[in-house]
Amino acid sequence: MLGPVILAASRSDRMRRLISAAPVTKQVVDRFIPGETVADIVPIIKDLTGKGLELTMDVVGEDITTPEQATAARDAYLALIDHLKELELGEKVEMSVKLSMFGQALEGGHELALANVRPVVEAAAAIGTTVTLDAEDHTTLDSMFAIHEELRKDFPQTGCVIQAYLFRTEADAKRLAEAGSRVRLVKGAYKEPAEVAYQQKHEIDKAYVRILKTLMEGEGYPMIGSHDPRLISIAQELAHKAGRKLDEYEFQMLYGIRGDEHLRLAAEGHRMRVYTAYGTDWYGYFMRRLAEKPANLRFFLRSMVSKG
Repeated sequence: MLGPVILAASRSDRMRRLISAAPVTKQVVDRFIPGETVADIVPIIKDLTGKGLELTMDVVGEDITTPEQATAARDAYLALIDHLKELELGEKVEMSVKLSMFGQALEGGHELALANVRPVVEAAAAIGTTVTLDAEDHTTLDSMFAIHEELRKDFPQTGCVIQAYLFRTEADAKRLAEAGSRVRLVKGAYKEPAEVAYQQKHEIDKAYVRILKTLMEGEGYPMIGSHDPRLISIAQELAHKAGRKLDEYEFQMLYGIRGDEHLRLAAEGHRMRVYTAYGTDWYGYFMRRLAEKPANLRFFLRSMVSKG
């Protein structure tokens, strides 16, 4: 019940100021966002890859208002790639990007976002890795999918994200489940109206399984974005029925959530990728993490009380 309230708060400047000013907030944010700079995050990358895990890196930030901010976002990712080049980890560390950071919502935003993200995708390919385009609210998806299709002409390994709670996603999955595609399936973490999205957890879970079955039976590379033990088990069963080897799909989970499960899956031979965000503009990302799972909110509230 609190999920929609928290998602609404993620767009509130007043709530941003209030939560950002709370003394305990940074300590809790660090659970999900382990650093503000590339220098902060390099030790995390080395630690996780040393444990047999893979990563997808996200420079947090969205809702930009100027082309200059979009350029700065591009440059932040290019700086990250420079550091990854030195680590020589290849596809073990990919990147996730939100096109809103690259100017998608500005005037001429589709072309601007494509122009800004292309150098990032090109630089990633040059060091042996790739980029996945994150899904945002439903009004942005036609543009995201069009940019994804355009980028794949030159960089076919470019991935995208689809969200199980949207009615459109079953059709999107059928279209994307083709040879060479990389598709991350998540439940969805934006406040969407009932006209376009399932509102009940059991409906979303059922849609997730239907869509995952489509991806597993297709010719692409499914990326299972979930912390739900039941869905993880179902994913393993579907992969087995589809005759997929362990390197023909992967699991993805957020940094700071179910770390023991990350290691368990990796130890079993699965590809396990940890979605690791860093940066200073953390508020929207942090609030969606609270909305996704009641345990995250309880953790935050307990910390505020104990530190109060």
